[in-house]
Order: sequence, then structure tokens, then C-alpha cells
Amino acid sequence: MQQPFMAYENETDGFTTGNLSITNGIEMITIEGSLNITKDKEGLEAALKLKRVVDAAIEALKRDRNLPDSLGH
Repeated sequence: MQQPFMAYENETDGFTTGNLSITNGIEMITIEGSLNITKDKEGLEAALKLKRVVDAAIEALKRDRNLPDSLGH
């Protein structure tokens, strides 16, 4: 079973899938590179990994009652 991606919880979590690098952070999640989502089982797994990150980020942002308009980066 995959461990959940805890969006914005630490500065240490990160992984790669294909040529895509995903790095967690307290204020920002960074997604860099490229990802081919092929029409096969490998493509499905790649898409699901990316979806888990995006879903976790969306849920964390929606839960934050003090979400600022901008971090000013």
C-alpha cells in the first residue's frame, strides 16, 4: 500500500516518477520535469502518483482556514 503524500507537512518528503521530481515543502510543493502518461499500466501508475500529490495539495489547501491570498514569492 502506498503511503499517503502529506502535502505541506515537512521539507523532506519527495520522490520522482519518470522525469518528474516532486518535492514537499511547508509553504510550497515543487513539481519539476516531464512525465509521459502512456496508455498502459506504467502510464496508469504514473498518472495515479501525480494525482495523489495534486489531490493531497488541494485537500490541504481547502482545510487551511487562514490561507493567505499570496505568499509574495
